[in-house]
Amino acid sequence: MSKLQKAWFYNEYGSIDVLQFGEVPVPTPGPGQLLVKIRAAALNPVDFKRRDGLFRNKDSDFPAVPGCDAAGVVVEVGDGVSKFKNGDEVYSDIQDFGAGRPKQWGTLAQYTVVEEYLVAPKPTNLSFEEAASLPLALLTAQQAFDIAKFEKGKSVFIVGGAGGVGSLAIQLARHVYGASRIVSTASTGKLDFVKSLGADLVIDYTKQSYDQISEKFDFVFDTIGDSAKSHVVAKEEAKILDIASFQPTSRVEFFGVSPHAKNLEKLQPYIESEKLKPVIDPKSPYSFSDVIEAFKHQESGRARGKIVISPIE
Repeated sequence: MSKLQKAWFYNEYGSIDVLQFGEVPVPTPGPGQLLVKIRAAALNPVDFKRRDGLFRNKDSDFPAVPGCDAAGVVVEVGDGVSKFKNGDEVYSDIQDFGAGRPKQWGTLAQYTVVEEYLVAPKPTNLSFEEAASLPLALLTAQQAFDIAKFEKGKSVFIVGGAGGVGSLAIQLARHVYGASRIVSTASTGKLDFVKSLGADLVIDYTKQSYDQISEKFDFVFDTIGDSAKSHVVAKEEAKILDIASFQPTSRVEFFGVSPHAKNLEKLQPYIESEKLKPVIDPKSPYSFSDVIEAFKHQESGRARGKIVISPIE
């Protein structure tokens, strides 16, 4: 009989009402995998989109445990694992959606199994909560700049600067990719916050539309699925990327992140020197028993930075 663990899961697609709290098996690590005891997890929009049936035709079996992001401690290693041992503190986006069906056992659980290539050592200066907030959003933002072949001295327009991905994209543009000008969008109450992340100018989208912006940019990164409108601020040859709209215009490219630990490791010096800082929503952390409330906040679209769940026990 396999060991059981506490987890949030669902047995059918649907609204937040399908989420249940209960017991599921503790997964066993196979070759090249680690079993991680989760100390903190973070939510991402893909978690509720998947629960709504986004991957309906190629999803895992039920019950499905949601969650991509986690930070925790290695408690068991599978055959062939060479970089990690029991007791190591790690963090990861465990879901590589491009590699096949999503994992059945996500991170809103006491334990999860994850491939070694997705796991990085936790930055020494971060708490588990801070580390859990980073992987999916940071890897997404980093990949956007890499896809855009962004060069030092170029300008960038980031749609949704207060969100999980946007708040990290601004910091990457400023401290890693050497942008000459960073302009972003936010609602009235979040303008100062987004400016504090490193934006040169923050546009209040409740008061100004994209076509009222005369400036044009070398790269437009839309983190909220508004590219059907936001594309007008791009220069003629500019790359326009959208991570939240599946039917962009012909000018716009959609992408989903391909997570890899080597990219987290590449950014580790920037994290440990505090050039890249986690941005955690002021209502976080939510306790493990409060996951429903956390998802409600996530689905409202009003979060500032990332929503974190901790402690998981």
